[in-house]
Amino acid sequence: MTIQFDISRDETSPFYLRLADAIERAIVEGALKPGDKLPPQRDIAFDLKVTVGTIGRAYQIARERGLTTGEVGRGTYVRQIETEPEKPEPRHFLPNATADSLPGQQSDDAKLDSTSAPMVGQAEEVASTFAAVLGDSAAKALDYVRGVPQSWLEAGAAWLETGGWTPEVANVVPTLGVNAAIQGIIAAATHPGDRIVFEDLSYASVARAATMIGRMPVTVGMDDEGMIPEELDRCAARQHPRMIFLMPAVNNPRGITMSLRRREQIVSVARRHNLLIIEDNIYGKITSVDIPPIVSLAPERTFFVGGLSKSVSAGLRAGWASCPRGQSVRVTVAHNQLTGGRPFLNMEVAARLVLSGKAESIRQAVMGEIAARGALFDEIFQLRTAGRAAAAVPYRWVPLPAPWTSPAFQLAARNHGIRIDGEDEFRSVRGDYAHHSVRIGLSAVPERERLANSLTILKGLIDSGSISYMSVA
Repeated sequence: MTIQFDISRDETSPFYLRLADAIERAIVEGALKPGDKLPPQRDIAFDLKVTVGTIGRAYQIARERGLTTGEVGRGTYVRQIETEPEKPEPRHFLPNATADSLPGQQSDDAKLDSTSAPMVGQAEEVASTFAAVLGDSAAKALDYVRGVPQSWLEAGAAWLETGGWTPEVANVVPTLGVNAAIQGIIAAATHPGDRIVFEDLSYASVARAATMIGRMPVTVGMDDEGMIPEELDRCAARQHPRMIFLMPAVNNPRGITMSLRRREQIVSVARRHNLLIIEDNIYGKITSVDIPPIVSLAPERTFFVGGLSKSVSAGLRAGWASCPRGQSVRVTVAHNQLTGGRPFLNMEVAARLVLSGKAESIRQAVMGEIAARGALFDEIFQLRTAGRAAAAVPYRWVPLPAPWTSPAFQLAARNHGIRIDGEDEFRSVRGDYAHHSVRIGLSAVPERERLANSLTILKGLIDSGSISYMSVA
């Protein structure tokens, strides 16, 4: 069926909004009837001489207005409507707007700036476990935590196991998530004024929080295996840091994995300069990487942390830290002082999920969903990441072609209702080198169809370059 859309010539409005309005008029006036299939996005983009991303945004707005529905691979179809739907107020952002002038996150934004565990039906298991805990231990759940049950430690030891290594139960500390574990470790094992070394690009929230309690972040260069040992050695000799923060299983944001040889080199430098190590394995739990962790190579100086946010449920806020011998009490006290302690309800639910095997079942389902979303990304972006750790994690690190810069592309995406992370989000300190890259999260958007539409828009922006981005004089 050939469809001609009556597109307004009012060029003060973006083309994708005018096309969405034209689709709505065609439906209301009867030119398009319930069940009719809209033309493929690539075909209509060719006919109208615009990018596929522009068409994707118009189709997305039509869906948000309740006009159409569809699934990836089937196409977009007109829905049955009784009356003319109310139009939402259009949102326009100036491309040169400052952060202070931008509105807060809208409920209809596509959240590609998050990497929380995708929804795979785990809500029912989590809810039933919460109900069971409240039924069995209501008094404990409504009071402060008095001591730590052995089951919490055993669950932590089981969940942290990786690469042939399992922590000693006595060294495990239950925590209010991984970030809280890391901050407790930093507070317990370093002093104000101590320097902490990060890779050039890493999970910068750790550095920002550490700065608030008087620690000083410094960065060293990285390559395709992570932190460069020679640069760490020079930094340690000149600046005398106390600690290193690493994500060797999967770096966030670049998605690279550190080889066993590189891990051994890092440990050698750490021993030579008496550096402590925090090994963050939050993404390692959803990969097939089976390399021995750094903690197995240097247990006397390595704090190993993991949790449930990427593999089971981000809202559960449960994690664990494995400490060098003699450090678990100090980390427990520091964690409790910084966070107020661990809610019994959260930790008991987390422990039951792990020990019952339910967390493992959810993890397997999450890994399958992430793999499917990664394949969707590869199809739309025409990339192949098979065999790399990045294929198993819920984000992609995307280099941008000229003339795009990371902040400009991030804002252009936001103008289309899509939230992504620019490279500055992962800088622990200000640097002079620009990577011109962005991180695109794949897991937080509930529907694959909307994820596919958002990725299509982003790919269209990349392909169209400066044509899709304009500064206002």
